[in-house]
Amino acid sequence: MHLLSITDPQIWLLAGISIAVVFAILVILVFILGIFTAVAKKTTAKAKAVKNTIENSLEAKSFEKASEEDKAAVATALYLYFEEKDNCENRVLTIVPYQSAWGAQLNPRL
Repeated sequence: MHLLSITDPQIWLLAGISIAVVFAILVILVFILGIFTAVAKKTTAKAKAVKNTIENSLEAKSFEKASEEDKAAVATALYLYFEEKDNCENRVLTIVPYQSAWGAQLNPRL
């Protein structure tokens, strides 16, 4: 019985093709990860620019420079937010059983 021989050229060809496919897939993955890295760096640069713009605009508008209407609007918004946050329990429906003669006729255990 000479089914598999180490000297069989087809086995070496199959092993070579398998290794080549694995390395080809690894090279493709490296290129894909390189593309993801480039996109992430561009996105990070844009995010930093937006952050700097927001920080600059926040520095321009400080609390001391805000008008009384702006301060009142912020205070009202915070008050309404915290009131809504505290009143979450008011939306709970509680059903209390009510004993009546009608219910006793339908359910003899009552």
